[in-house]
Amino acid sequence: MTGQESSGTEGTKATGGRSARRLRTAVALGVAAGLGCAALTAVPAGAADPTVKVQYRQSSTGSDQAEPWFKVVNTSGSSVALTGVKVRYYFRAEAGASYTFACSWAVKGCANITGTFGTLAHPTATADRYLEIGFTAGAGSLAAGADTGDLQLRFHRSNWAALNQSDDYSFGPAQTTYGDWTRATATVGGTTVWGTAPAGNDPGGPTNPPTDPPTDPPTGGATLFDDFTYTSYTDPAIGAHGWNVRSNAGGPGVPGATWAADNVTFAKEGTNSVMNLETSTAGTAATTEQTEVLTKASKFRNGTYAARVKFADTPRSGPDGDRLVQTFFTINDLKAPMADDYAEYDFEYLPNGGWGEPSNILYTTSWETYRPDPWEAVNQHSESRTSYAGWHDLVVTIDNTAITYYVDGQPFGTHDARYLPERPMSINFNQWLIDLAGQTSTTPRAYDQKVDYVLHVKDQVLTPAQVNAKVAAYRAAGKVFQDTVPGTQ
Repeated sequence: MTGQESSGTEGTKATGGRSARRLRTAVALGVAAGLGCAALTAVPAGAADPTVKVQYRQSSTGSDQAEPWFKVVNTSGSSVALTGVKVRYYFRAEAGASYTFACSWAVKGCANITGTFGTLAHPTATADRYLEIGFTAGAGSLAAGADTGDLQLRFHRSNWAALNQSDDYSFGPAQTTYGDWTRATATVGGTTVWGTAPAGNDPGGPTNPPTDPPTDPPTGGATLFDDFTYTSYTDPAIGAHGWNVRSNAGGPGVPGATWAADNVTFAKEGTNSVMNLETSTAGTAATTEQTEVLTKASKFRNGTYAARVKFADTPRSGPDGDRLVQTFFTINDLKAPMADDYAEYDFEYLPNGGWGEPSNILYTTSWETYRPDPWEAVNQHSESRTSYAGWHDLVVTIDNTAITYYVDGQPFGTHDARYLPERPMSINFNQWLIDLAGQTSTTPRAYDQKVDYVLHVKDQVLTPAQVNAKVAAYRAAGKVFQDTVPGTQ
């Protein structure tokens, strides 16, 4: 339990040693598949003069995500409506893996680009899956001879585990500039007009149904989105956008520690702005500085909550071992001990253990209520005892029946209706120390927790893929902040 800034309950719980947690099933992750090579077969074109052709370049040869970039070129003498155009990129899936699509940027607008995964009817050594790119009506048409401009696309394993591109049929590691690419196929109105598919697989013919859910998010819905594009913790836009950078005293964490607003900083990483929460100590309460950023308003209840967060297993500097808590959570205030309208929904990562755990563990916890003294808690939680160092997509959905947590696109835990919120909540990020017993050195050390974005969609349950698509659409449109969530529920 993270504890709101006014409560300080987590420090009481941790020091009292009464935070025993029930073990639940951890998420199982897939492992990589092997390599191979395949025979090819040319797909007969549906017309003598191709209606469109596909140009391709690869933007990344790395192991965390594939980045196929495309242009679709109209090679016919008349206009082509993009709603009828489909482009397929073929690859060999890692064993047991599911995948998430995202559009980083597109001339036609990422909101007008769709990505759906499917399985091939006739798998080969270099392809058993495909990513099919489509267009909404908002993408318009291509005039004769025109092209779509850049479609800067990417996909990754939903748990962000490593992937191997070298055995992917459509991957061209040497294709660093745009050129015609026949290892990607195109159809217009269901007729194949371009490219060579893996043996026995006609993209214009019958295929197995999609294996991953569509990424198009529902339209509408009151939304909070923040890309954390600020200059510093004193940037007036932070307060104007409804955030409070905490500086007042109190729990959770080390009694007497400072909540240091100036340890919240912002910087570019690649094309994204990232918020960093630094927590530091030299082994005493007087030298301990913790960090928290939270919404001023408690106006969030049912719907989807999502954030991309980077956890750290080790300090940026100094000796390791502190019992640290890195979080993303929603919460309201406890009006009285065991009050039944309290609510809290947590992602809590402990890189060095704590609360009786010897090493790294990730908790998701849904709270009904608690009493601080003597300690009594009513909650349900899920946990995974493994390292979560690095960037992770965190999603929790709340409807009228359940609370469901996802980590990197995979279900992490589902908690039942007993723990649904009765009142609206705030959205919070914080990083703090349970105590100073994990590392007693007086050498200064500092830990970083980074946040890429936060998203809440009121009263809508989005899949993790739909969350990614919605965030990509905001970024493609150049929108760094939006808050249409009403102040009352």
